[in-house]
Order: sequence, then structure tokens, then C-alpha cells
Amino acid sequence: MNRRKFLTMAAAAAAAAPLAACGSSKSSGATGAKADDNAPVELSISVWSLASTPEFQALFDAFHQANPNITIKPVDILSNDYETKLTTMLAAGDTTDVITVKNVIDYAGYAGRGQLKDLTSAATSADAAQLSGLASFKEKDGKYYALPYRQDFWVLYYNKKLFDAAGKQYPTNLTWDQYADLAKSLTSGSGQGKVYGTYHHTWRSVVQAISAAQTGGDLLGGDYGFFADQYAMALGVQNAGATIDFGTATTQKTGYASVFEDKQAAMLPMGTWFIAKLLADKKAGKTDVDWAIAPMPQRPGGSGITTFGSPTAFAVNKKARHSEAAEKFVKFAAGPEGAKAIAAIGVVPALLTDQTRQTYFGLAGMPADDTSKKAFKPDKVTLEMPVSDKTSKIDKILTEEHQLVMTKQKSIDAGIKEMGSRVKDETS
Repeated sequence: MNRRKFLTMAAAAAAAAPLAACGSSKSSGATGAKADDNAPVELSISVWSLASTPEFQALFDAFHQANPNITIKPVDILSNDYETKLTTMLAAGDTTDVITVKNVIDYAGYAGRGQLKDLTSAATSADAAQLSGLASFKEKDGKYYALPYRQDFWVLYYNKKLFDAAGKQYPTNLTWDQYADLAKSLTSGSGQGKVYGTYHHTWRSVVQAISAAQTGGDLLGGDYGFFADQYAMALGVQNAGATIDFGTATTQKTGYASVFEDKQAAMLPMGTWFIAKLLADKKAGKTDVDWAIAPMPQRPGGSGITTFGSPTAFAVNKKARHSEAAEKFVKFAAGPEGAKAIAAIGVVPALLTDQTRQTYFGLAGMPADDTSKKAFKPDKVTLEMPVSDKTSKIDKILTEEHQLVMTKQKSIDAGIKEMGSRVKDETS
């Protein structure tokens, strides 16, 4: 489950409809204009839900300011249609210059079909060595066809006032058992006024990805016994009424952001991309939730903080009209200037240095406590879903079986057994 696929709200623009260029622009009309020419260049970049994904505009504005002769024409696609639409565009020979790579699963397809420009030289430079998530874009041939500009990972959000009201200490280094007990004790009320101790969103990653990360389990391997403890915890919390029932959340299309911002849940395991929305919504007066973050709960006996996440990247279309300008943008976005631009709006950059973290936690509305800062320096971040030519089909199988287990149509053991059977049939 792509960790940002359900974050953005529907954009007002129609799928793939180009928007007005950022800055004052004139189309160069000259295919292949060099990035260092003084002649105007209009650079097209594919994005999703531009109106509700502020990182794009922040990067575009910063890049245009540094390169006044290059203006940007976003090709805006609805978030839920993005991967399908982009796959169709590239297959048809579309010449959009820069491709935003929403997840590594789709990246593997684009790169494998030879649709992206080789960026190995940039990816193996000294400047790129600090990029979190870079290894995810190394192909079997040893080459790189994209550079990450952001790297999200999962943390535990919590509502400080709900903890205070319940007389509970803020979470710091929880085990999953402690987390489950805390969720039950923080649950209160009933009906429309009920406050849940936590909220588990419907994505399978909430159970499966964190389980794989913290046990070393292989999500592509077909043996899923390592899921059992995490499913037992998740169903135990659900059975106790300490989170919204999975079936209800699915049917009502419950949004995790609204649950937390409306103070319906005291805790929320979720990706760091949610921080930008929290900051923006508090600034706009849409919520007054008093929040902070802690590291994701860990398995008993574990050492350090292990979580999971996924990078987001930019790539250059092999058929780009302005290939050199496109590569210049990709390097800019992955570099210190790009990192500064998105950190300034609460988005986690792939170049997450101490300086970037300082900028990030200096934002108005960011929690300043030591635990929140610790959550931002996990010891290990594993990839949400490994990449192979079977990943997409395995992801679908695991999602389908996850839904059956969480709605109690199958027992944990039966669901895990069926996952393994179906995945082994698929990969044999």
C-alpha cells in the first residue's frame, strides 16, 4: 500500500491537465534546450493533486528563483489515478520532462521498460551519499534512474490533551503490548462522543510492514508466520473497542487525518507526511489539536528504533523535450536547496541532515520535546514493500487477505496460511 496514495484529497484539476506555469513563463519552443542556456525553457513535470500537495509548489518556486530562465508547467493528475495514468502516458511516448515517482513499485516498472534516463552519475556522487532511500532506486543492472527528494517513515502521533485528561504519561519507548494496553485505557465515552485510544487505518502496512521491519520478515517470501503477533495485537485493540472497527472504517471511508484532528483518537501510527498537513491545518484554524510524536512501538527485547517507510523521487523521462534542464531540476530537488524548501513546509526531505532537522523542528507548530526529536532519528528504516517483478501481484494478495483477517472473515492462522499459499502459487 503506497503510503501517500490516500493522503492527498481530490484535486480540482482534471487528470493530466496542465496548469499555468510557475513564475512568469514563455515556452522555449526549442526541443532539447540546455539547462545552462539563457534561453527560456518551459519544463513539464508530472505531479498528483497539486492543490493539496504543497511540496511541489515549494520546490517549483525555489527552483525557478535559482534558475529564472526555467519555468515549470505541472502536469496535474488526480492522486488515485496517478500510477495508471502515468503508465499509459509513458507507454504512449509522452514527452513530459520530469516524472514524479510516487513509489518504488511503479519505479521498477518504468525503469525496467527503459522509460527513464540513466542518473547513475548523479546518484553515485559524493553529494548523493547522504540521501535516505537512495538504495531503493538501484536497479539490478547497478544503475539508478531516479533520485529521492523525500523520505517518509512511520512514527506514533499522540494527542497531549487527551493523555493529560486521562492522567497518562506521554509515550516514549513503548512495546506493542504497552501500546495496546495504553490504547484501551485511553478509550472513553460512547456513540458520537466516543474517544478511541488509537486509530489503526485500513492499510495493510499498519500490521504487515511494521511486522516485517521489526522481525526481519520477507514480504515477498511466502512464509508469513511473522505476522501473527502483530495481527493478534491489532485485533485485540479492535475487539476491545479501542480503535474504529476495520469494517466500519472501510465502509465509511474514514480518513485518519480527520479522526486525529477532530480529537477522536488519542494515538495514531502514521507516516511523517502527516506532519505537513497538521501544521497547515493548525495554521489555517482547521484544527487546534495539541500533538506530538514518539517512536513507533517496538517488539519486546528489541534494540534501537526500527520502523518502515518509503522514499519519493524524481526521474527524467527518456523522451523528455528538455533533458538537461530536467536533470538539473532532479538534482536540485534532491540537494540541500530542495531539502530546505520542503523542510520549510513540514515535509521530510531525503537529505535529512542535522541542519535539516534543526530547520524542520524550528517550524512554527512543531513539537519541541526530546521524544519528538528522537522519533525523527530512528536507528533503522526498512522499505515498506520490497521491489521485484512480482511485487504488485503480491501486494494485491496481501491486501485482500489482510481485509479478510481484519473483518474476521478468516482467522489469523487461516489468513496467514492463505497468504503464503497464494503468494507461492504466484511466484512458482
